[in-house]
Amino acid sequence: MRRIARIIAILIGIVAGFLLLFILYAETTAFRPEQYASLYKNEQPDSLRKGAVFSIMTWNLGYAGLGDDMDFFFDGGRQVRTTYDRTLANLEAIRSYIGSRDDIHFFFFQEADKHSKRSYRIHLPDSLKKTLMDFTHGFALNYRVGYVPVPLYAPMGKVASGLATASRWQPSEMKRVSLPGNYPWPERLFNLKRCILVSRHPVSNGKDLVLINTHNSAFDDGDLRQLQMEYMRELMLEEYEKGHYVIAGGDFNQCPPDFVPKFEYNLFDTTDLMYLSEDLLPGWHIVYDQSTPTNRRLLEPYDASSTKTTLIDFFIASPNIDPIGVEGVHLGFIHSDHNPVAATFKLQ
Repeated sequence: MRRIARIIAILIGIVAGFLLLFILYAETTAFRPEQYASLYKNEQPDSLRKGAVFSIMTWNLGYAGLGDDMDFFFDGGRQVRTTYDRTLANLEAIRSYIGSRDDIHFFFFQEADKHSKRSYRIHLPDSLKKTLMDFTHGFALNYRVGYVPVPLYAPMGKVASGLATASRWQPSEMKRVSLPGNYPWPERLFNLKRCILVSRHPVSNGKDLVLINTHNSAFDDGDLRQLQMEYMRELMLEEYEKGHYVIAGGDFNQCPPDFVPKFEYNLFDTTDLMYLSEDLLPGWHIVYDQSTPTNRRLLEPYDASSTKTTLIDFFIASPNIDPIGVEGVHLGFIHSDHNPVAATFKLQ
């Protein structure tokens, strides 16, 4: 019995030692971004005229790995990644679609992986650059972990991912701005460090068009999302009060205030439902297409008759900008768990 007890004690010690070393590795290699990081500067940017009309498309690409064949363990499914061939097929379809949109002046992308295990180490930001060759590009990391140990049966492993903005007009600046809030330790070692990617474009009247690409928190109790939106609110109001034009767009992981879906085919997903506050930015424009879902739940592979969907991808524009139109593009969630949304705006 003593020998068995000794063997058990040794095994427990080995496991405990391994866990300690792993936590030490995670702690020492943890991603700790600065509050602000410059990504791009240009002393001779393009200038937009007052009254300019332009279009923006936002699309969470699901790192080219969350097509209609996927469920996902974080959403209650089982899978961690799709096949290599399907990932490449998703990527090529995404590139083909955005390359066909000659009407878009700015692209906001989320979940753009580079060298992640879950996406077979494809470099999505480089693929976007090759597709949108005449654009200026910025990339901001919001997820960098050396090894994500879950799920235990098939760990995600290395992850590097972030936000990518592409602009047909050369901005004066692009920068990464960290959003507040984090998960408790040690969960924070393996989770995202949320941020926004801010681009500035001079306007002929001496003001700037300030574009904000965002991907807010998910899988929290709502506190992180609320904290992040309060931070964004203050930043957006500060820019607007200086006379600048401001548009935030992306994956908010929340529905617009008082959103009522008018989806023709899809069921509305009310699980963990959260709305933006009506009082967040009074007088500002919340721009979305009520008839088109932008995100589907990954509990199962996509089935239009049973998979629940929601609308969490949209735009917020300051009062000195006129929204002209918005279109949610229903691509059937074939190559991403999100649909793109395109909107047209005019500077007053």
